[in-house]
Amino acid sequence: MARKRKFQIPAIPPTTSKSIRFPNNIIEEVEAAIQGTTCTFSAFVVEATRLALEDLQDSEG
Repeated sequence: MARKRKFQIPAIPPTTSKSIRFPNNIIEEVEAAIQGTTCTFSAFVVEATRLALEDLQDSEG
């Protein structure tokens, strides 16, 4: 039987608080999308931003 990799406690990356303004309709849409999940508004925005940055890098290459 193949041995699985060992469990490691995940490192939480350092974060910085940023205050940004969202249009109310975007806030409502995000909150509706994450309703009933364990995802937070911040986590959703971070993942959406990460994906947008990857898309930009892909389109430049």
